[in-house]
Amino acid sequence: MLRRIPAAGRVTRVRRHLAFLVVLSLGVALRAGAMLGYRPALWFPDTYTYVVTALRPRPDLVRPAGYPMFLRLLEPFHDFAVVVLVQHVLGLATGVMIYAAVRRWRAATWAGVAASAPVLLDAYQVQLEHLLVSDTLFMFLLVTAVYVATGTRTWRGAAAAGLLLAAAAVTRTVGLPLIVLVALWLAFRRLPRRGARGTLWPAAACLAAALVPVGAYAAWFSATHHRFGIVGANGVFLYGRAMSFADCAVMRPPPDLAVLCDDTPPEARPPSQAYVWDPGAPLPSLPGITFAESSDRLAGRFAMLALRSQPLDYAASVLGELARGFVWGRPVYPDRVTYDYYEFPAQPPSHPARTPAILGLTLATRDYQRGSVDTRVVEPYAGWTRAYQDVARLPGTVLLVVLLAAPAAAVVRRRRGGPVAAPWTLPWITAVVLLVLPAATAEFDYRYVLPAVPLAFLAAALALTGPSAGRATEKPSLPADSMHNG
Repeated sequence: MLRRIPAAGRVTRVRRHLAFLVVLSLGVALRAGAMLGYRPALWFPDTYTYVVTALRPRPDLVRPAGYPMFLRLLEPFHDFAVVVLVQHVLGLATGVMIYAAVRRWRAATWAGVAASAPVLLDAYQVQLEHLLVSDTLFMFLLVTAVYVATGTRTWRGAAAAGLLLAAAAVTRTVGLPLIVLVALWLAFRRLPRRGARGTLWPAAACLAAALVPVGAYAAWFSATHHRFGIVGANGVFLYGRAMSFADCAVMRPPPDLAVLCDDTPPEARPPSQAYVWDPGAPLPSLPGITFAESSDRLAGRFAMLALRSQPLDYAASVLGELARGFVWGRPVYPDRVTYDYYEFPAQPPSHPARTPAILGLTLATRDYQRGSVDTRVVEPYAGWTRAYQDVARLPGTVLLVVLLAAPAAAVVRRRRGGPVAAPWTLPWITAVVLLVLPAATAEFDYRYVLPAVPLAFLAAALALTGPSAGRATEKPSLPADSMHNG
């Protein structure tokens, strides 16, 4: 039984966490305003494919089916408003976990509040939660996995982290390498108790728990498409990335690859996504389906030849894409249409006329919502939400400072005999991977940045005010005042 807490104790607990509760309450109010102002949800081009996969379960060639499974789970409610409500709850829960993680390692309370504030109060985070896309679910799964991994010393906790990572990987493929990353962190971390090294059992449990469901999904994908993987578009997207710098005069491709060349100078070319989706681009204009196995292999071969022939140009291109996330402003990129999807609209947005979108819209209206899915803009709530978005966002330059602050603080505070992998390292490395991989394999997109933000702030909070090397709590736990066992 839970021990009853005296009234004075409850007041003390509230006061101790008052600043965070205020920020959390503001986050709730912002999300309530979005739900009242934009009913039932906001749509994104990917949404239509997600709906089709949810209602006609089949692994998609471009996007894994984790998010469609999530939609399928909520389908009995027949209301996309329920979906965005759950996504807003996941966003709030992410903020709570960031705060709890900071307090678990006895870091300063103000650091926990500051670390949780971006995910709770950033208007673009709220807008992303209101979009029917996979990023909020992915962020929640990944932050939960990091929270569990950094707080466990047992194989059971590591296995739980592995299952969460598997769910994240089949939601967004960028989660796949993070399985290995977390397992390595578990293997090489040093436990705070007398500097003892951990065993390999937690790492093995994490890998096994993650690879079983990922392997099952890959088997489903293979049985459906007769090719190995969890998506079938890696070569196509890497080709789009390579076209930002590829010079066929330097590459000298064989005739079968030369059909993918573009004579336009690299500095005058459109963003990478145009080479994937524009019907007039070299790859989409070839006979057949862009994401067919033959096309994907052809595109992959071209991309790898470009990377081998022009490694410095590739590195410069990746750094250029990565830098887009660290500017103070928010310039339009990759194009106005995509950029506008991340803004709360003043007028009800229309649905695309493409065939896949028409099928998704038909299924959503007839089978999922069982009514109109058109977004209704309701004033004055929508106006208040837009006004907030005009002024409340996290500048990319601040994110860069936060990312640099964590290792800088760790160097300053480093002491002899400190842990090989301090608590801040896992969220920091995870945030860096989330930022670098899209820039290296596809292109920069504003929504790809947001899942990395809470982890970057968590790492900075732990590095700046968390336990010094060798002084970590012997058994990480939630704050003592929040756990009362009978």
